[in-house]
Amino acid sequence: MNEKIYSQIRDIKKYALENKVPIMTDAGIDYLTRFVANHQIKNILEVGTAIGYSAIMMALSNPNVKITTIERDQERYMEAIKNIKKFDLENRITLIFNDALDVELDDTYDLIFLDAAKGQNIHFFEKFERRLTGNGTIITDNMEFHGLVGQNEQDMSRNLRGLVRKIREYHDFLEKNEKYDVKFLSIGDGLAIAERKEL
Repeated sequence: MNEKIYSQIRDIKKYALENKVPIMTDAGIDYLTRFVANHQIKNILEVGTAIGYSAIMMALSNPNVKITTIERDQERYMEAIKNIKKFDLENRITLIFNDALDVELDDTYDLIFLDAAKGQNIHFFEKFERRLTGNGTIITDNMEFHGLVGQNEQDMSRNLRGLVRKIREYHDFLEKNEKYDVKFLSIGDGLAIAERKEL
């Protein structure tokens, strides 16, 4: 990557920090982009665009990849459009402004990346796995949720406790899903890698 691209990436990360927009950690994005590059991924569905950071990084990691990404927050969606234009990636990243659970898609995807409302992960997984190619992969971010998933719930607010329980339920859902080989990685904020077994 040239210096201009590095500078633009730094600008996105700075905006995210200043505006409290959650984006992937450096370690998390490094793993994800290497996964995309090493597995010759061609078609990606991302649930949770935020300001476009992870979609842009995945597109930069593989010149052949195309990404469809869904965001329901209008302000973040508009910021993502601006960021994607800066990198001239409009022809490879398709943005959809909607609640992901209301979106119907016709394409199939080698990789589905879940990085949206944590309490909805089971619903996202069940809705979109039918759009996964034969032995595709579903990757989910924030499985450790800033270390809170492993902590005692008594110290948490009611809302936070509910969210942590939902992430634990999703963890159990993945572990029990016999159609996938699942591994949990303590990279970044915790990743779940669910690779569909050969049909």
